[in-house]
Amino acid sequence: MSSPHNLPKNLVVIGAGVVGLTTAVKIQEKGGYNVTVVAETFPTDPKTITYTSLWAGAHHVSHAGRDEKQMAIDKETFDVMWELSAPGGQAEHCFMRISQTDYLLDGRDEGLDWMPDFKQLPTDSLVPGALAGTTFTTINIDTPVYLPYLLSRFLARGGKIARGSVQHVSQVIEGGPGLFRRGRADSTPVDAVIVCAGLGARTLGGVEDKDMYPVRGQVVIVRAPWITFGRTVSHAEQGRWTYIIPRRSGDVILGGTKEDNDWYPAARPETTTDILERCLALCPELVPPEIRAQRAGTIDDLRPLILEEGCGFRPQRKGGIRLDVEWVPGRDGEGRIPLVFNYGHGGGGYQSSWGSASVALDLLEKALASPQL
Repeated sequence: MSSPHNLPKNLVVIGAGVVGLTTAVKIQEKGGYNVTVVAETFPTDPKTITYTSLWAGAHHVSHAGRDEKQMAIDKETFDVMWELSAPGGQAEHCFMRISQTDYLLDGRDEGLDWMPDFKQLPTDSLVPGALAGTTFTTINIDTPVYLPYLLSRFLARGGKIARGSVQHVSQVIEGGPGLFRRGRADSTPVDAVIVCAGLGARTLGGVEDKDMYPVRGQVVIVRAPWITFGRTVSHAEQGRWTYIIPRRSGDVILGGTKEDNDWYPAARPETTTDILERCLALCPELVPPEIRAQRAGTIDDLRPLILEEGCGFRPQRKGGIRLDVEWVPGRDGEGRIPLVFNYGHGGGGYQSSWGSASVALDLLEKALASPQL
């Protein structure tokens, strides 16, 4: 008979955004764990302002600069996604390998010289106002396709899900996932909880991280399958960020904004107009080719291409990502259990998802190997 020490550990991941799902996949596929994701919203649900991952662009352009720890996380994620996106790869349909051009109005060093095909742009090829520019090959992620892929991969490896709104981590610890699945506690105790609650970490009982705050990002999604490259302008002033992010599906994400502590949950019409004007100036090719063949395009030529307007709250954290462990009381008589934290990724959740999941798994295994009574 197997000893209790050889039985799989029962874990709960709180949150089903890109960070929560990636972390759950990483742990479940390691083996020796029964993982349940408890979340209020899952990838196939209708879009909501409380589930940011579906609103993301998204492309892998690291924000780490010369932060070596963050860069290692982002590089690992890029390597995993590059393999997934390979022709015939496991998830090729979720990605688009493209040529990306970044224009920097503040002239800073992005630290992206490790990216494939990286080159500095000559000064005479920069857009007005730019102090520097780079080109490289990267990966764009079709978020409404990739998130269900992660969920299905997790379920296919034996992972489980439970829909519920967790008010306090003690609910998960005492009742287990059965509390949310069946309305009564599981008989088997939870061995660890991984908190990937994003902006929810601000109000989640037992965490209540007041360093969390939203950075509102508004986007416009247009249908423009002729766009097969990415362009970005990083503005020196706060609140703006211009980007063109095409997807394999033929949709193109136009953005955007970076508005700290702005909680407005719907697209502002004047912001949509501003985004269209900026993106058209950066990328005149957005106008349908048949119109461009006759005249210069205007934003009125872009409006019929609009599929959707919306916004998301990037889960930003003062001090950066939280990746650490805290010990809390388990069920009565069961000793203490580890809370592993992986949240606060801001606008970099996709770029850091696999690397931060590796760190979280390492923290988890070290904690479980040295239990605290």
